[in-house]
Amino acid sequence: MAAAGPRVLDEPVEVAAPSTRLADAVGAAETLIEQQRHEEALAALHAVEQRATPDARLELRALLAEAWALVSLGRLETAEGLLARARALAQRPELDDVARADVLFRLGSCRLAQGAFASATALLTLALDLCDRAPVTSDRLRARVLERRARAYRMSRDWDAARADVERAIELAEALGDVHTAAHAYFQASIVAEREKQWLLARFNAEHALALYEQVGDAVSAGKVQNNLGGILFLLGKPEEARELLARAHRAALDAGNEVDAGYAVGSLAQVEVRTGMPLEGEQHARRALILLDGRSDHVLELAATRLVLARALLDQGRADEAEREVDQAENAFRRVASVSHMAEALLARGDCARHRGDAERAAELYRAAAELLRDTHF
Repeated sequence: MAAAGPRVLDEPVEVAAPSTRLADAVGAAETLIEQQRHEEALAALHAVEQRATPDARLELRALLAEAWALVSLGRLETAEGLLARARALAQRPELDDVARADVLFRLGSCRLAQGAFASATALLTLALDLCDRAPVTSDRLRARVLERRARAYRMSRDWDAARADVERAIELAEALGDVHTAAHAYFQASIVAEREKQWLLARFNAEHALALYEQVGDAVSAGKVQNNLGGILFLLGKPEEARELLARAHRAALDAGNEVDAGYAVGSLAQVEVRTGMPLEGEQHARRALILLDGRSDHVLELAATRLVLARALLDQGRADEAEREVDQAENAFRRVASVSHMAEALLARGDCARHRGDAERAAELYRAAAELLRDTHF
């Protein structure tokens, strides 16, 4: 028998170190989040079994990416738990104030989604303070924080502060050439202008935001702008154009599998229909919006506002008892998030129910209560 020759070993298979695999997963997740593909981002992160790493910055990126995807999907309680871990991790000496500001930015955004506007504003202000005192700062992060704080100010009806923040965010984003952040800022500028009844400016800013979103290929955010643009067109006296744009935004969101944005669009369509004398169509579309938004605690204001639209559709059909039940549910939601302007809308709707029943005195009391809520002088 011939002597056996030397054994030839198979070529060694290179196996990536756990930290390398995690870095690859985090990078992929961050890219997917920018593309609004949040479920895929979570899948990329969860595919890595070993998440522990001596690299504190990489571990922080992983926590923040996962939390951000969860916030975007409405899983706020889980996201807040991850952000609490991230906040503790960010205190390690090898991490800097910019990293700590990034954590506060994400936590403030989570609180904003929960409807805790005062808490969100405080956290975002702390994030800005950290950015300002960091030896090496990040203007991109500063712009993102300003855009998000503008949302919080807007929800608290502080229009001057919201406008100031969004103007600073636009200036920073444009100086950096950060098209995506500039698009978010112009979108918020449009909403602020619309709330201040500057509808032509609101339209200009919305159309500019839409063009920027299309430039970076963010179809999800483009759909959100189209929804708001539909409302602006209605306010400019173009109800048919508004109806067409909102119907198109609804179809596009459904085609993309985005039920939340589809709910917003069809809810806005319902409002246009109710306000143009089409209560049956308005009722149908408002109910459809409620189904699409059901269970999304991060969109409680839109759910409640849609109930008011449904209430008005029912009232226009002479169904006052059903309408008042919808107002009850809406008002309870508005009270939970302490939204003064929305509570005033609920009181107006309740006043309309009383007037429909012929109780003019009760209606007047409710209208006065709504006016008192919105009054900004008290002496």
